[in-house]
Amino acid sequence: MSPDAQSLDAPADEPPHSASSEASKSSTRYLLTMALGALGVVYGDIGTSPLYALRECFTGREALAVNALNVLGVLSLIFWALILVVTVKYLALVLRADNKGEGGILALMALVQKVARRGPRTRLVVLALGIFGAALLYGDGIITPAISVLSALEGIAVYEPRFHPFVVPLSLGILVGLFLIQRRGTGAVGAIFGPVTLVWFLTLGALGVRGIAQNPSVLAALNPVYAVRFFLEHGWAGFFVLGAVFLVVTGSEALYADMGHFGAKPIRLAWFVAVLPALVLNYFGQGALVLADPKAVANPFYLLAPSWAVLPLVVLSTAAACIASQAVISGAFSLTRQAVQLGFCPRLEIVHTSATEIGQIYVPGLNWALMVSVLGLVLGFRTSSSLASAYGIAVASTMVITALLAYLTARDLWRWSAPAALLVFGSFVLIDGAFLAANATKVLDGGWFPLLLAAAIFALMTTWRRGRSLLEERLRESALPLEAFLESLTATRVVRVPGTAVFMTGSADGTPPALLHNFKHNKVVHERVVLLTVQTADEPHVPETERVSVTKLESGFYRVRARFGFMETPGVPALMQTLAQSGLTLKEMDTSYFLGRETLLPSDRAGLPVWRKMLFGWMSKNARPATAYFRLPPNRVVELGTQVEL
Repeated sequence: MSPDAQSLDAPADEPPHSASSEASKSSTRYLLTMALGALGVVYGDIGTSPLYALRECFTGREALAVNALNVLGVLSLIFWALILVVTVKYLALVLRADNKGEGGILALMALVQKVARRGPRTRLVVLALGIFGAALLYGDGIITPAISVLSALEGIAVYEPRFHPFVVPLSLGILVGLFLIQRRGTGAVGAIFGPVTLVWFLTLGALGVRGIAQNPSVLAALNPVYAVRFFLEHGWAGFFVLGAVFLVVTGSEALYADMGHFGAKPIRLAWFVAVLPALVLNYFGQGALVLADPKAVANPFYLLAPSWAVLPLVVLSTAAACIASQAVISGAFSLTRQAVQLGFCPRLEIVHTSATEIGQIYVPGLNWALMVSVLGLVLGFRTSSSLASAYGIAVASTMVITALLAYLTARDLWRWSAPAALLVFGSFVLIDGAFLAANATKVLDGGWFPLLLAAAIFALMTTWRRGRSLLEERLRESALPLEAFLESLTATRVVRVPGTAVFMTGSADGTPPALLHNFKHNKVVHERVVLLTVQTADEPHVPETERVSVTKLESGFYRVRARFGFMETPGVPALMQTLAQSGLTLKEMDTSYFLGRETLLPSDRAGLPVWRKMLFGWMSKNARPATAYFRLPPNRVVELGTQVEL
């Protein structure tokens, strides 16, 4: 905020504040603003769980009888799940595992890879866990919009049962509209996310107070004894109910994934001030209603409201569901950009929808794939209760992986002792593992979908990663040492033409194949030759002081290494303009960019099964051209092809 804007806040007859007072005021205002923004983006998913979570405990596959023991037991499980999983695990511990301010499963994997004091086998396991965890999150990105919008619009059937046939068509229409607006960016609409979600949480709390006032005895469920008694009474049947209880914490991964956008402190503030009280009050209010009227278990969320408020509540719930859906869609876009930069995904078209906010991006291909998948889920499952069976297993698996990687972070980065780390994170593995085991019983009822999707994405990501590594090996095998090439230039009379040639190469060693082909066919070498290697660091952002290194070689050759973080998009022309600081001044109109384009030929050579080589070839063929990805001027790019046997 500008000084002039700050001065308008104080009346003219008041003495000026001290600098420290103004700084404190500004800091507090910023914290509150960020906390409000976190409400809409971070807590949209977990905030819509009251629409269906408690209902599923009593109407789902393992439906419970509605009596005091069961209601108080389930409420106690819900409360302590929110405390142990969200508050303790994520807010108190996992948010500390930030990779230069960024969070999320891939950022955590990169952090562990960077700090791990372990052998290659452990690092390979960490890599596999990170990739599979990321693959699972795409399932969450597909299921959340479908179940959130469906459960919100099912309220119109509570208002008027004759409207029930319109739930699915209305859901499809809203979801199509949601995906269509992605190309325009969410900056303008996103400004209202926080306020609308704040109204949503205030409404949740108010409805909960209304229900608790009718039966305050439900507050006894805050005592964990009721959860223990519930398990003692029901045994294995009680264990299976955990699959429905888990629905109350399904948005937990978003707290960590969106840390880079808001910071840990605003996320924690929003949770303790607004989200946790509202959720607890609403769940307990629903429990009180169900105890008073067991038939209300059909849809306790909407029946908790007075009849005149049901229709406005449907509108507010639908808005909250769209905000929650937007959050996971944006999360899928960010996850994809990280995967591209870290080398787990082919280059894709990534559009920046904001000139000021680097995190606001749009991935067209992924957007349409998500839309088709979400619409297919709505048409296939048709109700939120049916979708609840598919929900949870993907998120529970990711939460187990997060706990395992957090254990390694505690040991290698935080320097915890093995017993302390094992006690803390081993406990969370047991809790998350129990939720996962309970959800595993739903595989045949719909849980197969996120698992099948994750397996397919895992296969694609690992194939791309291994295929790129194998391609680099094949190119290195046939590469001519750069020293030998430079010696040949000095030993023979070679025609040098004016201008600068930039040869982009994935390896900082050897002679780029494009350079050899250009010399072989055109018999010339430019006056200045820049061998440019763009690398992705295992951190989200690379300081400008560490961005580029220039090594001057003989015969007018330069070796340039550029590093970008996995949250950054590399722009080569802009990068080349900064080389003047390192003594390498380039004229844009005298610079040409040479790229190699490999035609991949599957062979019987070891490295990958033939089907994976064919899959890698298809992915490589359909990847976004390097010209567009690196923002190269198309009229100054020369591509030289070569055939490579994999």
